[in-house]
Amino acid sequence: MTDTTFSVTSNAAKRIAFLASKEPKPVMMRVAVLGGGCSGFQYNFSFEEARNEDDLVIEHDGAAVLVDATSLEFLKGSQLDYVEEMVGSAFQVKNPNATSSCGCGNSFSV
Repeated sequence: MTDTTFSVTSNAAKRIAFLASKEPKPVMMRVAVLGGGCSGFQYNFSFEEARNEDDLVIEHDGAAVLVDATSLEFLKGSQLDYVEEMVGSAFQVKNPNATSSCGCGNSFSV
């Protein structure tokens, strides 16, 4: 797939590359949307060694990010960022499709 409707910031790519470098085998970060959470859907981040046939693969600054076709429907136009704040640091999805989200930012509704 060459559809780039989901993007990754340089901050996120650098953090993913750093975390991936700590793994014993080469890994890619998977961003998925799952049912559940406070608002109906939630983001799930995991590291995987292999990609699936329907995955969108985004490579940026030495990092690889996977998004499956089903999750991509919810993530079109979104951006994965890595934010460092006084209260902590975390990956955040800036999703223009979300009509509301919970206080923790990990779940959303469309």
